[in-house]
Amino acid sequence: MRAEIVSVGTEILLGEITDTNSAFLAGQFPLLGIDLYNISTVGDNLNRLSEILRRAWDRSDLVFTTGGLGPTEDDLTREAIAHTLREEMKVDPDLEKWLRDFFASRSYAMPERNLKQATLIPSAKALPNPRGTAPGWWVEKEGKIIIAMPGPPMEMNYMWQNEAVPRLKSRLGGDIILSRTLKTFGIGEGSLDEMISPHLGTSNPSIGVYTRMDGVHLRITAKAQSRDEAQGLLAGKEASIREILGGNIWGVDEESLPSLIGDLLISRRLSLATMESLTGGLLANIITDVPGSSAYFKGGLVAYSNELKIAFGVDPQTIDRHGAVSPQTAEAMARAAREKLGGDVGIGVTGVAGPAELEGRQTGTVHIAIDAGTKRASFNHNYPFPRLRLKLITATACLFRLREVLQSQD
Repeated sequence: MRAEIVSVGTEILLGEITDTNSAFLAGQFPLLGIDLYNISTVGDNLNRLSEILRRAWDRSDLVFTTGGLGPTEDDLTREAIAHTLREEMKVDPDLEKWLRDFFASRSYAMPERNLKQATLIPSAKALPNPRGTAPGWWVEKEGKIIIAMPGPPMEMNYMWQNEAVPRLKSRLGGDIILSRTLKTFGIGEGSLDEMISPHLGTSNPSIGVYTRMDGVHLRITAKAQSRDEAQGLLAGKEASIREILGGNIWGVDEESLPSLIGDLLISRRLSLATMESLTGGLLANIITDVPGSSAYFKGGLVAYSNELKIAFGVDPQTIDRHGAVSPQTAEAMARAAREKLGGDVGIGVTGVAGPAELEGRQTGTVHIAIDAGTKRASFNHNYPFPRLRLKLITATACLFRLREVLQSQD
């Protein structure tokens, strides 16, 4: 089916927020066999929004809108849909009761302006939104569908997964579509694309390559008349790609590096400690985003100055005249983290975040060391990125390298 996304909000056009909803939905559509043809962004203006919706309605089978379902005067998605389909909005008693109960449960009187969120048109049914006050709309008319969802990503994602997807599956029918995402690190998007080029020309299974903060992801999508047949197609393609990419694949689907690291440490009954310079505590933050990480993470030291590194136990001899940006410094930091914090494994990370370059040390130079007592490893990278992206990719590299070291002990 031909689909179109209309993203609503003047704040998107002004660059005040990024439209992550369209990117999310675009990644979900192939799993349902939906073909996305167009994405539009329009501000909070009734005439312009109605014009965009009319165009989308005329040329697409499915129209998805995000945003514009709030209670204020400039939230106009409902009005624009009603105008496009020439239907009248009326307050739905059940929705009104739900809204008033929502506010009452929080000891607030509902502002009458919120009453517009309880309206429907004859062709629309409400999509529940337990995470906010803006119900969505499911509109069916003339063999076409409009699905209107809230703008806040937390609300939109929930409504998509729990309300829109089940309804769409019951109507789309047809072939079984399965997907598998392979997550890699250490290979650039262009290099990876070349490595798997023999597989990119096939339409079933199809392959998409996407750059993410934790590496480059490959999504394999297979379509068949039965689940077993689709799973067979996926398994065959995945096996072929794994032969090419090998150890650069660190996970699949919803797996995350921090969670995998936690599982590896728990299974080996090991604890972890960190000392960070370049990443400024970001590595420890990512590690502790995992529920239950206190079972294996002892703690982290942020030693940005050379004086503090030395105070934490780093040998001054490892810090040369250019500063603490050498492999030896990272190794000393890993050892100090393990010994000072009593961990079985220590990670040390340092480097050059810029903006100025040191003698022979370019911005983006990264040194990572892992000390597991009898097992030690050191890694050098260069990521010529702005500071924030450099810190994020360096923290990911620390976890990827730790995974390698832990698995090498098997």
